Amino acid sequence: MAAPQRVDLHNCADEPIHIPGSIQPHGALIFLTDAGLVAGWSANIAAVTGGAPVPGQAFGALGLPAEVGDLIRECLDTMEDGAAPATVAAVTIGASEYDCVVHAHMGRVIVEFEQRDVDMGEVALFAIKAHSTIDRLRRQRTIDGLLETAVRHVRDFTGFDRVMAYVFRSDDSGDVVAEARRDDLVTYLGQRYPAGDIPPQARRLYVLNTLRMIADVGYHAVPLLGMPGSPPVDMSYAVLRSVSPIHVEYLHNMGVGASMSVSIVVGGRLWGLIACHHMSPKRVPYSVRMAADVLAQVIASTVQSIESRAEAELVEQAAKVRTSLVESLLLEEDPLEALVQHGDGLLESTHAQALVVSQYGRVVCRGIDQALGGAVVASLPAEPHDIVTHAGVNDWPDAIRPRLGKWAGMLGLPFDPPSGGWCVLLRTEQVEEVAWGGKPDKSQAGPMGERLTPRGSFDAWHETVRGRAHPWEDGILTHARMMLGELTRVSNARRAQTEATRSQLLAMLGHDLRDPLNSINMAGLVLQRTDTSGNGAGTGTGSKGTLGKRIQSSSNRMQRMIGQVLDMSRIDRGMNLGVDLQPVDLAVLALELVEEARLAYPTIVYDLHTIGPAVVLADGGRLGQVISNLLSNARHHGEPNRPIFIRLAPQDGQAVLEVTNAGAPIPPETEGALFNPFKRSALHNPRNRTGMGLGLYIAQQIVREHEGEIAYRHEDGQVVFSVRLPLAPRQA
Repeated sequence: MAAPQRVDLHNCADEPIHIPGSIQPHGALIFLTDAGLVAGWSANIAAVTGGAPVPGQAFGALGLPAEVGDLIRECLDTMEDGAAPATVAAVTIGASEYDCVVHAHMGRVIVEFEQRDVDMGEVALFAIKAHSTIDRLRRQRTIDGLLETAVRHVRDFTGFDRVMAYVFRSDDSGDVVAEARRDDLVTYLGQRYPAGDIPPQARRLYVLNTLRMIADVGYHAVPLLGMPGSPPVDMSYAVLRSVSPIHVEYLHNMGVGASMSVSIVVGGRLWGLIACHHMSPKRVPYSVRMAADVLAQVIASTVQSIESRAEAELVEQAAKVRTSLVESLLLEEDPLEALVQHGDGLLESTHAQALVVSQYGRVVCRGIDQALGGAVVASLPAEPHDIVTHAGVNDWPDAIRPRLGKWAGMLGLPFDPPSGGWCVLLRTEQVEEVAWGGKPDKSQAGPMGERLTPRGSFDAWHETVRGRAHPWEDGILTHARMMLGELTRVSNARRAQTEATRSQLLAMLGHDLRDPLNSINMAGLVLQRTDTSGNGAGTGTGSKGTLGKRIQSSSNRMQRMIGQVLDMSRIDRGMNLGVDLQPVDLAVLALELVEEARLAYPTIVYDLHTIGPAVVLADGGRLGQVISNLLSNARHHGEPNRPIFIRLAPQDGQAVLEVTNAGAPIPPETEGALFNPFKRSALHNPRNRTGMGLGLYIAQQIVREHEGEIAYRHEDGQVVFSVRLPLAPRQA
């Protein structure tokens, strides 16, 4: 035979532990074909059969006890798709007592003889103790109480020196949450063991075969023999299966002489383990182990009931929050106000500590600084397709990490992506002091030579873990997705209602109002021209002329407002405003508009400075809208009695126009929404009561259609809006 491959931590994750080719020596094994013929055996089978079997021999010729023959026949008769569950019988062979366990797997019948060193009367007492524990476990109302009860009783009826309950985390590391031990042993309670202690293939076996026993950690494995060239025996369900030498070494380093583990499987997932250690070799009869396995199934069922009850309470609470929130959203004009009003319910149902909601660039915060809330929203993806979660600081974009402070976890619900609608829930950092069961890195030296080995010390090794929040639970994520669906439906309903209302309004603006306004404008012009109460006929300087001017001014302003709304509608529907590109000297256009402003507002100083012509391919009328809007903003928002500066100069192939007024910086929360429509700062400006906040929104679209850009900055106590447009190519 070829020398076996050396197994260490480099390759233990790939070790085929389900086909070890050997068994533990406190028993013997024989395996048969699906026709009941001998296919192989363990090297020590003679202790059971009295001699070496012959390949192809019928099992009836082996001289096995009648009870064993009955189990084999039952297994062959009930085999389905090459498998049959385990059956067991107590047998006496010579002077030894055995538990004979028979099962079928992958078309082979595996017959195991596990030696038992106590009589069946004593085994029955152990089993009675185990079954008396079941009712106590079922009455537990908390998981902590359940596991504490379990380890005490498992130790009581098995006699192990130490019994621990592990619970696995989402990263597959495990915590010792309950322990019953001999008084002189060091406690492992509260220690955490890394995921690497149970490689993936071992975790799979823990789910398939929920009980594993190592009677003597220092055992010498007994090899399996059989017909040459036959495939190895899959021993996933075998009770005598030999274990990985890495795991044996791991237990040896812990000072353990015997080990038993019982899996707690919840919903098909390895939820936890009952791990039993003895400081010397120890056998636990098969029937007692099966009683422990039943206890583990009761534990799993009770865990599922406790978790289901807690989840049901969370679902009920979350449903109440969603129902109440949706009712408010349908009635409340401002979705953000409705979300904030239900902040307590949202925070409680998601176990979060802060709330940030945003829409159309407006940000409202609860439990967090406004500036940081705005930065949180700015860090979110522009086109989200689902909820967004961060479990720790390292999940956030690099730019915002230094500003997060105590905030580490985030759950974001994009309820209305077109308007930037977000509902964001935040969790604080959970600074955790982890007591690892030994330093969890891999040691380079060990008792089996110079290679990677399991760690040698299992004394508590403490580590402080920072930058992580409590992970978002599955139930809360389910609730979040349901709430996102409700919020999205409400937003879509609002949008549909708004679109219908807007269509009606635009039809009215475009037809029903423009014609009457034109008539009013003409009436004002007639009044102005026919006024004869002034110094001369038709001069328009008398009372009628003044009234006519006011009528014309008011109707012109209303027509501009209607034009802005219609422009906004075109932009929102993804339509261009429509520009007719012709060569336009921006310097001449700026001069004309500044002169108009000087005539209209003679008390304001307009300081215009241009450097030569600046010809661009543009729609003069649309660019005039941009410049007029910037001049109007400077007039309405700048400090009174301070000049407005207009500067135009070519720069790097572009015409750069800047309009500057004295004023304080625009607040960050307003700056983010500067080019959005219907800004509150514009709607409630006492110096511009008729403004709707549409000017910059439309100006930005006009500039973009001219392949330019518009931007805001604040420097030296001045508010500066700049427009950059590409210069027209020079004609030859």
